Amino acid sequence: MPIILVTGAAGHIGTMLRPRLARPGRTLRLLDTAQITAGPGEEAITASVTDLGAMTEACQNVEAVVHLAGIATEAPWRQILEVNIDGTYAVFEAARRAGVSRVIFASSNHAVGFSPREAFPVPDYAFPAPDTYYGVSKAAGEALAAMYHHRYGLDAICIRILTCAERPPSVRALSTWLSPDDAGRLFGACLSAPSPGFRVVFGVSANTRGGWVSLDEARALGYEPRDDAEVYAAEVTAGGEPGPDDPVLAYLGGEFTLPARDAGIPA
Repeated sequence: MPIILVTGAAGHIGTMLRPRLARPGRTLRLLDTAQITAGPGEEAITASVTDLGAMTEACQNVEAVVHLAGIATEAPWRQILEVNIDGTYAVFEAARRAGVSRVIFASSNHAVGFSPREAFPVPDYAFPAPDTYYGVSKAAGEALAAMYHHRYGLDAICIRILTCAERPPSVRALSTWLSPDDAGRLFGACLSAPSPGFRVVFGVSANTRGGWVSLDEARALGYEPRDDAEVYAAEVTAGGEPGPDDPVLAYLGGEFTLPARDAGIPA
């Protein structure tokens, strides 16, 4: 019976994906620092991705790793380094040691957050232009994925996730929304695509106001988005819409490019 290890399984996206990745004959091995109650077809492990020994043990007999764990917003450099960068190294190294053949890494549009509006749609494999320390950590994770593929032969897919939420939370998200169901379709395609090698793809739904990023590589893996944020447009725009010169719309990374996201200089 194939086992899929999901790190950060108690988190926002992990909680969305659990029922959407469940399949007859598949076991989801759920790993998080928070306690998880395993359901049918699930196993739960309480551990940190920063613990290489625990990760190597968790990777035993695993077919693929879905790596979601990490700090999901901007934070001081030391925290980002320990959890998002060192933790992602531990995941790839544990997968290599345990003989896992595939890792799917939850990257982010913030790895290329300073891509300007005039460059839309941002192409697959766009050179890193991170908007925060958080974005830097995602670019570093993509680099690790490339190295573990080219040196060790791992299949490694990096998904530059946009706004993954139950519903679009802002006017910007009418363009960047990734619905929970489409997230399940995308991660499912990444798990089932034969011999994908190293890929960098964007994760977004089929939004009417889309076109901010390429979906060519995601579709090449078998992903076909079905949901559209426009069904929420009247609700989201009830308070008005930002003008074309609004700084939130100037770059792909939106609010993450603004000074308010600066992590600050420690004393």
